Amino acid sequence: MKKFNTWIVLAFAILLAACSSLRLAYNNGDTLLYWWLDAYVDFDSEQKADVKQDIDGFFRWHRKTQLQDYVQLLQKAQRQLHGNPTAADLMADYVDIRDRTEALLLRAAPDIAELALSLKPEQLATMEKKFAKNNAKFRKENMKGDALEQNKFRYKKSMEQFELWFGSFSDEQEAIIRKASDARPLNNELWLDERLRRQLKIMTLARKIMTEQPSKQLATQWVEELIRSGFDRFGFSERKAFFDSYTQSTVELVHTVVRISTPEQKAHAQKRMEGWIKDLNTLAAQAH
Repeated sequence: MKKFNTWIVLAFAILLAACSSLRLAYNNGDTLLYWWLDAYVDFDSEQKADVKQDIDGFFRWHRKTQLQDYVQLLQKAQRQLHGNPTAADLMADYVDIRDRTEALLLRAAPDIAELALSLKPEQLATMEKKFAKNNAKFRKENMKGDALEQNKFRYKKSMEQFELWFGSFSDEQEAIIRKASDARPLNNELWLDERLRRQLKIMTLARKIMTEQPSKQLATQWVEELIRSGFDRFGFSERKAFFDSYTQSTVELVHTVVRISTPEQKAHAQKRMEGWIKDLNTLAAQAH
C-alpha cells in the first residue's frame, strides 16, 4: 500500500511548490487528498467516513508537529543560500529530507493498514487501471523520441522548478544548466521498470491483506516493511551504480543552479521562502 503513503507526501510537496497561497491550499488539503485517493480506490459508502476521519487526524497531527519543522528546514536553506553551500551540503540535505519523508510515511502506516483490510476485489481492479493510466502517461511524456528529446523534456521539467524558486535565467545560465541536466544518466526504461516493480509490490500486498485478513497490527507491520523497501532501490545490485550516479548528478545540478545564481535570483528565492515561512508559522499557530 505504499502508494497511499506516497500520495500524502506528494500532496504536501504540491501544496508547497505549486500554490501561490500555501495557507489556502493547506487548509483545503484534507479534501484534496481525499479526492486524490478516491481516484485510485473509488471508496464505497462505508469507507468514506473512515478515510475522511483518518485524513483529518493526519492533518491535525501534521499541523501540530511538522510545520515548525518545515520552518526550520526553510530557514536552514535560507542560511545556505546566503553562503556558498557545497555539493556535500546539498547531499546531506537530500538525505535529511529523505529520512524525514520515510518517517512521515511510516506515521500513516496504521491508517493505511486499516484501509487495506477493507478493500474489495473491484477496488483493486480500479487501482490497477489507475496505475496503467499513470504508466501510459509516463511513457508518453518521458519516453517520447530519442535520447536528445527525452533529455530536453527532463531539462524543461527541471527548469520549471528552478524558475519557481529563482525566477528567470539568462540564455548563458540556461546553457550551463542544460549541460548539467544532460549530465545525469538517462534510462527511462529502468525508471519505468522500477515503477512497475513498486506497483506489483503494492498490488501483491493489497491482495494478501484482503485475502488473509490479518490483525491490524500484522497488516501495519507489512505496510511498514513495504514503505521501507520503497526507500531502498538497491535491492537489485546491478542497479546501484545507476541510482548512485543519478542522485549524485542531480545534486550537482542543483548545486550548479545555486552557484551561478545572481544576487537578484537568490533574493527571489529568499523572498519566496520567507513567504512560505510566514504561511507555515500562521498555519502552525492555528493548531488546536
